[in-house]
Amino acid sequence: MGIQVMHSAIRTGLTKPDAPHSWAVASNGTLYSVHVPIRPDGSIEQGDATQQTEVTLADLQATLKAAGADLKDVVLIQIYLTSLTHKPAVDEVYRRFFSQEPLPVRACIAVSELPTPETMIEVVATSTLPE
Repeated sequence: MGIQVMHSAIRTGLTKPDAPHSWAVASNGTLYSVHVPIRPDGSIEQGDATQQTEVTLADLQATLKAAGADLKDVVLIQIYLTSLTHKPAVDEVYRRFFSQEPLPVRACIAVSELPTPETMIEVVATSTLPE
């Protein structure tokens, strides 16, 4: 007898990505998700770091809701930025979304570029799912 692993893609309302991946997958009580500054209509926010972070974290919040979770269920956030000069703007927006203790564990990583053109932020989140 093995452990039964249950994976299911979460319908986020976003169009299917061009790359071979899902936006969000639930597996055994954990939600794994990726977020870029993309709106539900598929358009990319091309504004500054503040605007891109707002759209990105709003997408995270909508994905959590679609999975039956909330921001308080996020345990790990990995933020990829094309420049650490964006970090103060990202932190300002982040604090509006995440203010309840305990805050998620977080890493902020600078990269030379991101796969989605015109973006300066990508977020990978790991969340628990309510039973």
